[in-house]
Amino acid sequence: MTVSAETRLQDRNNLAWAISVGGIATVAFAVLVLFTWYYAATLFLIFAGVLLGVGLNAMTAMLSQVVKLPHALRLTIVCLVLAALLSGAVFLGGTTIAQQATALSDTIKSQLVNVRAFLESHGIDTSYFDLGNPSASQASSTPVAPGAETTHSLPSAGALASSGGAIVSQTLKLLLGTVSAVGNFFIVLFLGLTFAAQPGVYRKGLLYMAPARHRARATVIVDRISETLERWLIAQIITMFAVFLVTWIGLAIIGIQSSFILGIQAGLLAFIPTVGALLAGVIVVLASLASGWVAAASALVLFLGVHALESYILTPIIQRQALDIPPATLFAFQILLGVVFGIWGLALALPLMAIAKVMIDHFKADNPSPEAAAAA
Repeated sequence: MTVSAETRLQDRNNLAWAISVGGIATVAFAVLVLFTWYYAATLFLIFAGVLLGVGLNAMTAMLSQVVKLPHALRLTIVCLVLAALLSGAVFLGGTTIAQQATALSDTIKSQLVNVRAFLESHGIDTSYFDLGNPSASQASSTPVAPGAETTHSLPSAGALASSGGAIVSQTLKLLLGTVSAVGNFFIVLFLGLTFAAQPGVYRKGLLYMAPARHRARATVIVDRISETLERWLIAQIITMFAVFLVTWIGLAIIGIQSSFILGIQAGLLAFIPTVGALLAGVIVVLASLASGWVAAASALVLFLGVHALESYILTPIIQRQALDIPPATLFAFQILLGVVFGIWGLALALPLMAIAKVMIDHFKADNPSPEAAAAA
């Protein structure tokens, strides 16, 4: 069967067009990956602001079931209530929180030194770990000959200049770190408030960027993502508060110092699934070692109970309708994002995974498997 010249020309044009589109798509994907890599911190910061906006919008929508007021007024009420709760906690427990935070920091440092001494006494090399104060331990372990006089000479001008430069450098690092943390907090707060103030405007703008022929599908995906994140955030807030309350009361009953601040850190770390619970447990057990082995064992049992409460009761009941992601898949995704992007990737792995799952489920529903199509 002979093929006409026009058909061959059309086939060549189609092949050239497919190669061109494929090349452009590959280059665009590479540029997107590089852009995400270099500006990951900024993108995560914006995403955290979006999450805050989604949470505020969810609480505003819940308030609409109680009072029939305009959206702006309901958002104002929600923000005022949250600000009042935060201010009340700081005003009533600010001194306690500061004292317990200082005591907790000292306790953790001393317990790390004790752990290092225990490991070294059993022949385990801890030089690869930053436990305790290595420089202090080296100085204290330096042998002094019996009868030798210890001379204390004044430091030289160069040593003073070097020490002064180190102090200035550390001070600048601390100030820059504080300014960066405060700046990031206000950026997230500003983005969250602006997103929550006019959610419809940003939704329309996001949908406007989609091609007209795919706008209906994009609308469905965006609405499902928004609904999923709202349900998850509300469930996560309830879970974090329950973890904080149980940990605080349990440690107070055991008699652990800094029980309130330990409950706060356990509740905050509950935002990070699996990894956050493990980190909170390690901190609780280390802080409890100062009160003896019985208290540490009791704190460990309490941590296991809180972890079981969160994993097997709160999460299945509260978040059953929000997310359904296998734990191994979530943990692997957390580790991947944590290694690549640091603390931002670790903290925001679950909402990113939720967004990916919504999109995958949507496209799977549009393209059913051959077995499902045959059964239908």
